[in-house]
Amino acid sequence: MFSPEGPSLRELAVQALSSVERGYDLLAPKFDHTPFRTPDSVLEAVASALARTGPFDAGLDLCCGTGAGVDVLARVCRRSVTGVDFSAGMLDVAREQVRPTGPAVSWVRGDARALPFGPGAFDLVVSFGAFGHFLPAELPGLFAQVHSVLRPGGRFAFPVLAPPRPSSPAFWMLLGFDAVMRVRNAVWRPPFVMYYRAFRLGDVRRELERTGFEVELQALPEFGCRADGSPRVRLVTARRPT
Repeated sequence: MFSPEGPSLRELAVQALSSVERGYDLLAPKFDHTPFRTPDSVLEAVASALARTGPFDAGLDLCCGTGAGVDVLARVCRRSVTGVDFSAGMLDVAREQVRPTGPAVSWVRGDARALPFGPGAFDLVVSFGAFGHFLPAELPGLFAQVHSVLRPGGRFAFPVLAPPRPSSPAFWMLLGFDAVMRVRNAVWRPPFVMYYRAFRLGDVRRELERTGFEVELQALPEFGCRADGSPRVRLVTARRPT
């Protein structure tokens, strides 16, 4: 699962027994060499889809990590791009390695559940691979925060991969991972919230619509379809009505 440049088993154990914030501070220097980083193929597909609906003025990468999504925003935003994350270690790495040409880029340390931006500050918000760090009960508040920082007509976009079939090894691997995390959080403090199977598309769509978004699902054709004809990867676009 990891390249030689990735974290060792001991490093992963230390990170897993820390808080989410401290764990990602420790993981940050090697994060891009782990499977936790969104693949470039997904980033490219999302950038292409957004380019067809843009351009945009101001963009926000929610839970930006080491900044891969900021590169996507820099391709479709004309004025400014902001990355926000609560891990200082992740932001340090992002500042060092992400230097896109074009719009002005800024990095902000903050909690996605209490965004430090004024109303209507952005017309595009994206997020890549961060939702497993939020419990289902936290999604209404998270989506309300995104809604508040979007201008009328602004968009909140993120990719969603089709869940693996119960007959696949990936299904049982993710099920086992979530079970281990639940046991870990039951017996160890502080908790480390990271659940791969808690972010379900149907539930997410309902919560977005309840928040006031108009939701569209778009298949990303670069990844094709499964045997039943359903897309392997979708782009969720939630629009704040004008």
